[in-house]
Amino acid sequence: MDVVLAGDLDAAERRRWHAALAPALAARCPGVRLWDEHDAFDPAAIEAAVVANPAPGTLAAWPNLKLVHSLWAGVDRLLADATLPARVPLVRMVDPAMNDAMAQTVLWAVLALHRGFFAYARRQRERQWQVHAQRRADEVTVTLLGLGQMGLAAARRLVPLGYRVQAWTLHAHPAAGDGIVRAAGRDALEPLLRTSDVVVNLLPLTPATRGLIDARFLAALPPGAGLVNVARGAHVVDADLLAALDSGHLRDAVLDVFATEPLPPGHPYWTHPRVTLLPHAAALTDERSAADVVAANLAAWRAGCAPQALPGWVDRARGY
Repeated sequence: MDVVLAGDLDAAERRRWHAALAPALAARCPGVRLWDEHDAFDPAAIEAAVVANPAPGTLAAWPNLKLVHSLWAGVDRLLADATLPARVPLVRMVDPAMNDAMAQTVLWAVLALHRGFFAYARRQRERQWQVHAQRRADEVTVTLLGLGQMGLAAARRLVPLGYRVQAWTLHAHPAAGDGIVRAAGRDALEPLLRTSDVVVNLLPLTPATRGLIDARFLAALPPGAGLVNVARGAHVVDADLLAALDSGHLRDAVLDVFATEPLPPGHPYWTHPRVTLLPHAAALTDERSAADVVAANLAAWRAGCAPQALPGWVDRARGY
C-alpha cells in the first residue's frame, strides 16, 4: 500500500511527521510505502493520504485514493475543498493524548475563571492588593458546548472537582450516569446559558455553528460569566464578544482560536484587559501518539474494517 503525507507543513514539521509515521506504519502495516507529496511517485499508486489541511485540489490528483486521514481533530477546511472526492472516506484525528491536553487546558481556564485568577493578574499589573470572594466549585456551573471526545475528556476532569457540569449538543446524546447534564437542540441552548458561570466551546465548525457565539448568545449569559473558546474562531462574532467584554456583562474570555490566524497585530484582542490569548495551542497534535493512531486506523482498514467503524470517521452530512 502506498501512503502519502500532504498538507500545510513546514520542512521541520514534515521531517518530524515522517520520523514518527515511518516506524509506526512499518510496525502495523508491513510493506507500506510512505511518500511525501513533493516526492516523485506514481499518483495512481496512492491509496491513502495522511493530511494536514492540504491545498485545495491536492487530493483530486490521486485517482485511486481510497482513504483520507487528517492529522488534525478539525476537518472544516478539508470539507470546504470542493475538489475533495465525494467517494473517499474521511477520518479525523481522535488521539487520547490530544484529548488529555485539551482537558488540561479547559481545566486550567475553568479554575482560573472560577477563582478569579485573571482578575488577580490585572490587580498585580495595577499594584492593587485586593481579595475577592471565593466560591466553592459546587457553586459554579460549567457549560460545555460539544460532547465529543474532547468534551468528554474535559467533563471527566471537571466533575470530580465538584463543578456542576452541563453539556449542549445539536444532536441528542444518551444519558450516561456520569454527572453530566445533557441537553440538545437549538431550543435547549438558551436555558442552559442562563444558568452558566463558564461556557467552554468545543464544537466542530459547521454551517449550523458558525457565528453561534453572537450578541444574543452572550446576552443570555448571567452578568459576570466567562467564555472559553478552544474550538474555532469562526464560532465567535468578534465585535459582539468585544462589546460584551467592554460593557462588563462578560467578565473574562480565554481565546485559543481566531477567525484569522495568526491573529493580526492590530486586533483588539491583543491588548484587551479581559482577554487571555493562546496561539492555537490548547491541544497540539503529538506526532508520537498521533502517528500510532494513524497506523492503527490504516491497519484496521487494510484488514477489512469499514471506514465508518474507524474512530474519527467523518459524517460529511453533519460536518464532523
